[in-house]
Amino acid sequence: MNLIYAVILGAVQGVAEFLPISSSGHLVIVGELLTSLSGRGLPEWLQGMTMNVALHFGTLLSIATIYFRDLLGLLRQVRVLLLIVISSVPAGVAGLLFKDHLDALFQNALAAGFCLLVTAGVLLTARRLRGVNRNLSELSMGAALTIGLFQAVAILPGISRAGSTVGAGLMCGLRPQDAAKFSFFLAVPAIGGASFLEMLDLLKHGESTAPEFLPIVAGMAVSYVVGVFSLRSLIRLLAADRLHWFAWYCGTVGVLTIVWQLK
Repeated sequence: MNLIYAVILGAVQGVAEFLPISSSGHLVIVGELLTSLSGRGLPEWLQGMTMNVALHFGTLLSIATIYFRDLLGLLRQVRVLLLIVISSVPAGVAGLLFKDHLDALFQNALAAGFCLLVTAGVLLTARRLRGVNRNLSELSMGAALTIGLFQAVAILPGISRAGSTVGAGLMCGLRPQDAAKFSFFLAVPAIGGASFLEMLDLLKHGESTAPEFLPIVAGMAVSYVVGVFSLRSLIRLLAADRLHWFAWYCGTVGVLTIVWQLK
């Protein structure tokens, strides 16, 4: 049964990390749904840091697969690297300052429901306030900081990191394909840094139940494969100006989650 749960969580992570619907929010909601349906709590390692690190590593591999040449090309683009650093600072600071407060939210489906409504608002606003089509090389440092602030807010479960950063990029005038590219450049230090901190915490405190090797590997593999397809789908949807479609999905899931939790 743990293997089935791990595969489900891997699929959720792979879809929701790249589509603008919040992987963290969906993992919280799906985890609570699985607990309710099974009638028993999931093992700590399956819903805790061990599995979270594995799932995020899978989606990092998805980014490396799709943007491999672009990531290598960054070594020759000093200015873009600087913009990535500037954009990454707010989320890094927020994560370090509020980590203890955020841990409780990652067990709170009601909070994830409300935050999904915020994601819906960001997606609709991005379409309405979309700026001119600039190349990534034309992005200003101020605009990079603005995108970084949106990413910092997205550490809350239910607020999509992809939706927030792509939406902010569009509002700052980036072309859709460049907004997506910059968003996933930012994902490398954001996801990698968060996973590294979780790994250090895991090594320091451990988990009360020993993790199972096969479900962890299966969840990571599923998050990678599904992540590749999801990332390619997002790029196509951006090119077709369909990002706002997900606002209605996030709004619907957010409202249903709130009603479910308040019953």
